[in-house]
Amino acid sequence: MTVKTAQARINLANTIESLLGYSITKVGSNGVLPVNEQGYDPQGKIKPLYHINSDNSILARAQKRQNLLLIKQQQNIETILAMAMSFCPDVTSSKRPDADWVEHFIALCEDTSNESMQTLWAKILTGETLNPGTFSIKSLQTLKHMTQREADSLQKCVSLSGYNEKDDSHFILLGFYKKPSLFDLLRKGNKVSLNLGKTGISFPDILTLMDLNLLYRKEIESAVLKVGQELTLSFLSQKVTLKAKSNDLVLSYYKFTQTGDELSKLIKFPVNKVYKQLINNALEVEFDLMWHAIK
Repeated sequence: MTVKTAQARINLANTIESLLGYSITKVGSNGVLPVNEQGYDPQGKIKPLYHINSDNSILARAQKRQNLLLIKQQQNIETILAMAMSFCPDVTSSKRPDADWVEHFIALCEDTSNESMQTLWAKILTGETLNPGTFSIKSLQTLKHMTQREADSLQKCVSLSGYNEKDDSHFILLGFYKKPSLFDLLRKGNKVSLNLGKTGISFPDILTLMDLNLLYRKEIESAVLKVGQELTLSFLSQKVTLKAKSNDLVLSYYKFTQTGDELSKLIKFPVNKVYKQLINNALEVEFDLMWHAIK
C-alpha cells in the first residue's frame, strides 16, 4: 500500500467517524478474510473487511448520528447568525423579514459548513433585514445547492458585470456591431467582440452560471442606439458612460436572471482591470467613454 493510498483511507476513516460518532476498524488482526466459505455470510455475500467499532444497537447508533447532525446544524446556524449581526449596520429599518422567509432561510442554510458560503448566507440575512423582499426563496434554494467552485465562478463574473439602473439589472458586455444598411449587408459580420478569456474568466465559468440559472443562456442585444444616446453601467466603485458617436449601434451582452441579480448583490468585487481596458480598446472607435468614481 502506498503512502498516498494509506492517507486516503485515514481521511475516509476520519470522515466516517465524524458522521457516525464511532470509528471504523478492520475485521480480524490483518484485515484480510480468507477466500472460502468462512468469508461469506449465510446469504452467500462476501463479508465486509471493515465494521463500525461499537457494541451499541443500530438504533442507538442511528440516534447518535442524528444528534451529531443536529449539533453540526446548530453550530452552522449560530455561526451564520453571528456573522449577520457583525455585518448589519446600525441604521433605521421599518420592517422585519417575513416570518416564513426566515423559516426557509434557517432550513436551507443549516447544512452549510464552508466559511465562505456561510458569509454569503449571513449577507443575505443582513440584506433582507435592511430591506425585506430583497432576496427570493428561489435565490435561497439556488445558494443551498451551490458549491464553492460555483460561487467562485459567480465572483469572477460579477467583476465583469455592470449594473444598468434603467432596467435594474446586471449584464456582462460582450461587444457591439453597427446595424447594416441596405448597402452594407455584411457589416454585422464585422462585430467587435471583447475577449473575456483575457480577463481570467473561462467559458466553463459562464456555462456554470447558465446551468445555475444565474445567466440567461442566449446572448442579448440592446435596442439600436442613435448618435448621442448614452448608456451608463455601474461597477463597485466606478461607473462608465458610453455615448454613441454614430447611429445604428447595437450592444451585445450576457444578462443576469433575477436570481443572478439578487445573488450578485452579495459580492463586492471591483471591476476587472483587464476587462476595463478591453472595453476602452474595443468601444473607443464608436463610443465616447467616460469613467467616474462612485462616491
